[in-house]
Amino acid sequence: MIFRETPLHGAYVLELEQRADERGFFARTFCANEFTAHGLKPTVAQANVSYNHHAGTMRGMHYQLPPAAETKLVRCTRGAIYDVIIDLRPESPSYLQHFGVELTEHNRLALYVPELFAHGYLTLTYDAEVIYQVGEFYTPGYERGIRYDDPAFGIEWPAPITLTSNKDQFWPAFSAESSAAEVAAGRNATADDGGAATTEGGGAATTEGGGAATTEGGGA
Repeated sequence: MIFRETPLHGAYVLELEQRADERGFFARTFCANEFTAHGLKPTVAQANVSYNHHAGTMRGMHYQLPPAAETKLVRCTRGAIYDVIIDLRPESPSYLQHFGVELTEHNRLALYVPELFAHGYLTLTYDAEVIYQVGEFYTPGYERGIRYDDPAFGIEWPAPITLTSNKDQFWPAFSAESSAAEVAAGRNATADDGGAATTEGGGAATTEGGGAATTEGGGA
């Protein structure tokens, strides 16, 4: 794999290192040793797939607080999406900055999302399918979100947003002070209890909005 640093500290775009011949190509999409060598967390607690009927579908922006903060490795296997992350780590040199990248079935790029990054995407095609490996179990009590149009960030989405969930439409306005306080409280709780997170409902995906499987409050 080829690891490309993004402007956000610790976040990477991954390219396939293809071994091609007349049959096609072979490439590795994940390697725990390579992740560790680049300082990335290789843990995979869950693997999810998200299917989207329509172009213009928004999922995000989602994250989990400590002690259930999660990494993600996101890849679009059908169609195309515009994938965005926001750094919510108060100590980070890229704190409150955001980054976006187009992931498609043709460019085969993946985005590595560190812990305490809000994540979301907009589908650019019909029938877009997204898979992602997640480094922590879905834990509803630690789930948080940011509106995709929150003026605190001014994200410029490349196409009109025509469909999202009620949940994602009504996340509260972002407050840096409140967010930092929640992060600090979660980290203190992690230190006090040895880092164990409780997964509610056995970690199973919940169902909302007509029976669509929902992980991390909307599947982003």
